[in-house]
Amino acid sequence: MEENNNCDPETGLCTPASLGAPTEQKKTVRTDVELIYIGDPMCSWCWGISPALKQLRDTYRPEGINLRIVVGGLRPGGGDPWNDQMKDFLKHHWQEVTKRSGQPFGYKLFDRDAFNYDTEPPCRAAVAARPLLGERELEFFTAIKHKFYVDSEDPGEEAFYESICEEFDVDYGEFLERFRSDEVKKETHDEFVLNRNWGVKGYPCLVLRREERLLSIANGFATFDQMNEQVSHLLKADLAEMDSQ
Repeated sequence: MEENNNCDPETGLCTPASLGAPTEQKKTVRTDVELIYIGDPMCSWCWGISPALKQLRDTYRPEGINLRIVVGGLRPGGGDPWNDQMKDFLKHHWQEVTKRSGQPFGYKLFDRDAFNYDTEPPCRAAVAARPLLGERELEFFTAIKHKFYVDSEDPGEEAFYESICEEFDVDYGEFLERFRSDEVKKETHDEFVLNRNWGVKGYPCLVLRREERLLSIANGFATFDQMNEQVSHLLKADLAEMDSQ
């Protein structure tokens, strides 16, 4: 029998043979627990929480805990008068968001003579793009917010989404087909109904789903540290409860 050249007789250590190019290890995803973010692309505080939310997602993803987005439906259909009162209301809130979060805003939107603050189209865009994005759904959602809040573009126009689709290598034609479909319109509306049935009163809202239970993480703006502390606390509490059973 030939001596095994992968074994060192002095150390008694046998080194396994190479299997060739490394293959990507399949990621373990927990199905018993997930983070659920309920937000709206045209909610200013949702824009404010965006960096902290991404940090939270990146913190728990390696543990197999995914972040799921449920679109809120802040003002589906819009219809609010576009007058000085409305503009002052929005401007005040945007300035408060910048103070607390540091997130930037552009204010060219207020130069428009007419604008319908209809939040259904960007919510529907997020739902339409969802199966085309893989794990980049949150980034796409955030890109919509950036183009609206910073670039002052109108998310009610289909052309608004062309550059975002290009940025994420999403086929724009396929996106539009889904965006215009009755199926996606219904799916979007169903998510509006779902989060209201959960008792969600405002956005952003973050919950931890533990099997069938929904546990509150944040209602309104929160920092990463605040959300992380709450998630960690709830996960530890659940582990302690399981150990005691």
